[in-house]
Amino acid sequence: MPNFKTATLALLLLLGMPPTAHAETPLPDAIAAPGEAVVLAVHAEGAQVYECKTGAEGKLAWAFREPVATLMADGKTVGRHYAGPSWEHVDGSAAVGKAIGNAPGATPNDIPWLKLEVTSKRGSGILSGATTVQRINTQGGKLDGACDKTGATRSAPYSADYVFLRKG
Repeated sequence: MPNFKTATLALLLLLGMPPTAHAETPLPDAIAAPGEAVVLAVHAEGAQVYECKTGAEGKLAWAFREPVATLMADGKTVGRHYAGPSWEHVDGSAAVGKAIGNAPGATPNDIPWLKLEVTSKRGSGILSGATTVQRINTQGGKLDGACDKTGATRSAPYSADYVFLRKG
């Protein structure tokens, strides 16, 4: 029975380990947050919403309007992400951020990775301690090119991981 005991011990050790997917992702200097501790890491599935507007050259083009996404952890919905940019957790806490750094996504169709400074928060839940948010591992979300009707909207599906950090 030593194999059973060894397998059981290995399984218990693995189950007790915290998720480290975010720590395995090498971060560009532009969005790194050295010395900050992870408060929460979640996966987002949703869309980047664009609106048809007249650009600087007088031509119609898609302009980013807002994100709409579901935040998930361990396969369960734990919050939502929307215009602000804002993140709201099911425990009632919320954070609003302002972009302070970015790095390109892995492909031309991926929205950039971001570093955001938390500018306001509410509630006393898990997001109340966050001071920085990183958007990493983006897939999709870009919508480029011409459009033909001012005010028209279109969505581009995307996914990303959001890591909420605190200083100190």
